[in-house]
Formats: sequence, C-alpha cells, structure tokens
Amino acid sequence: MFDAQQIRSLIPQAFAGIDLPDLGQRHSGKVRDFYLMDGCRLLITTDRLSAFDRVLTAVPYKGQVLNQLSAYWFQQTADLIGNQVLAVPDPNVTVAVECQPFPVEVIVRGYITGVTSTALWYRYSLGERHIYGYHFPDGMRKNDPLPEPIITPTTKGRAGEHDERITCAEVVERGFLDAETWDQVQTAALAVFRRGQEIAQQGGLILVDTKYEFGRAPDGQVMLIDEVHTPDSSRFWVAEGYQERVAQGLEPENFDKEFLRLWYAGRGYRGDGEPPAATDELIVQVSQRYIACFERLTGQAFVPGAYPVEERLKGCRF
Repeated sequence: MFDAQQIRSLIPQAFAGIDLPDLGQRHSGKVRDFYLMDGCRLLITTDRLSAFDRVLTAVPYKGQVLNQLSAYWFQQTADLIGNQVLAVPDPNVTVAVECQPFPVEVIVRGYITGVTSTALWYRYSLGERHIYGYHFPDGMRKNDPLPEPIITPTTKGRAGEHDERITCAEVVERGFLDAETWDQVQTAALAVFRRGQEIAQQGGLILVDTKYEFGRAPDGQVMLIDEVHTPDSSRFWVAEGYQERVAQGLEPENFDKEFLRLWYAGRGYRGDGEPPAATDELIVQVSQRYIACFERLTGQAFVPGAYPVEERLKGCRF
C-alpha cells in the first residue's frame, strides 16, 4: 500500500490544472485540460476527481495514474485497433493524434449489475427481459456474468444534458455512424474488452464494464481515443472471494470510483445541492486505491512524479 503520509502531505498541492499560454487556448473537461498544436492534441490529466457529473475534489497522483494507465492499455491493445497516442512526455501528459470523436460512447458490459435507473440489473429487477435491444433469460442474479459481453451505446449529451442510452441498431438508424464504421467500432470494442478482462484477471481483478470512445483520424483511420480501462472509466471487482460473496447475496468488493460514490451517498449526497467536503482520509484512500489498481493491472511498481506538478510541466518541452 502506497504511503498514506506521503499522500496526505501532498493534498494541498494536488494538481487542479495549469494554464500554459505559450501553447495557446486551454480547453478543459472535468478531468483533462488540452491544447491544440500542429495537428496534435496535448492532453494534460489533472488530479481533479469527478462523480455525480461534477468535480468534487482533487486527489494526489490520480492524474498520473489515469495518464500512465491509459498509455499502458493503448499499448496493450494496439494490435486490435489503432489509437491516439503519439508520445507520453510527462507522467501527466499525452501527445495525441487530433481525431474527430464519434457522437456515441461505447459501453461494454460483462456482468448484470448496477442500481441506477439505466443499469441492466435495475431494469431486469423490474421484470424487463428485453433491455437495450438484448433479450435476457429468467433466473439471472445480480452481479452474474453475462453469457457474452454486450454493447449498450449512449449518445453524448451536450452541456447540461444527460446521455441517452440507445440500441446498437439505433446508432445506424438514427445516423450517428454508418454501418461499416459502427461494425468496426463494435468489433474493436469487444476485442479490447476481452483483452482487458484477460489482463485484469492476471492482477486479481475482474473488469466488469467500461466506457470507450472512438474517433476518426485525419487520414480516415478509426481510432481508440480518450482513456482505457482506468478506475474512472471502468468498474473493477476483486476476483478473490467474488463467487462466495455473490452466493451469499453480498456485493462484490469494488476496486474503482464506486468507493467514492458510496462515501458521498452514505452522507446523503447523490448529485443534488452542495456536496460534503472530502476529508483527508477519503482523499488518501482514493489515491491508494487508484495506485493499487495501476499496480495490479500493469504488474509494475508505481513511480510517483514530482510535486508540484505545475512546476514540473512549466519546465517540460512539448
């Protein structure tokens, strides 16, 4: 377990973002800032932590984990689908091909689980058997593996709007993508997911479900973009004890951002109103989980970058 005191000492320096005016205009998402330069996109992954569709706090080393873990997965899946990565010049930075993102997010699910109104298990528990274009048999239990991983795409909601879950057929029927491109995306997404499950298993984790984004490069190539198999974009369970816990009607032990959501939900916050302030103890635990997830998935020791990150980046030549 990564040293808690070291993490705690860095909480005041958690990397919330940086403005690099020499690179032009900064564009910001919830977690990443980016700059456009010479046909490339310079992606800077911050320590900002979002849940319930808003930024809640900042967690030391989180940005480094996301950036380096995604770089690892892009490398591990490059034989399955091309990706955006050109270089990783800093633990928090990726230089990427400037792609045109597709207007759908690709959700791949390997298990029937979840408690939100759009989750497979929630819909199934209400008696539905035809969900998102798939038929599910009677007798399934919460957190059971699906016979095969499935894709449940969503549209990308504009600012202030929620994503809309659609069927795979609707992606083409409603003109989001042409049939040939969508077939290529689905084939790649399922292959990347299966690769992810195999590697996660080696680290004692179960890749339950995930979100992928794809886009088109200037040369027309379809590419995997954004992030891959991180605790932000994916649900992981601890493999050891999974079957016993499910057999006893218990929830699997999670190893992702669900830990954070449960902390807030336990204090009555589910996205509305002012969230409770994150405690130092919570921030340390989240950081340790992200680092442990990195080490389990990659089989590599986490080598922390120097703080403050802002000073490190100001001296970096991109």
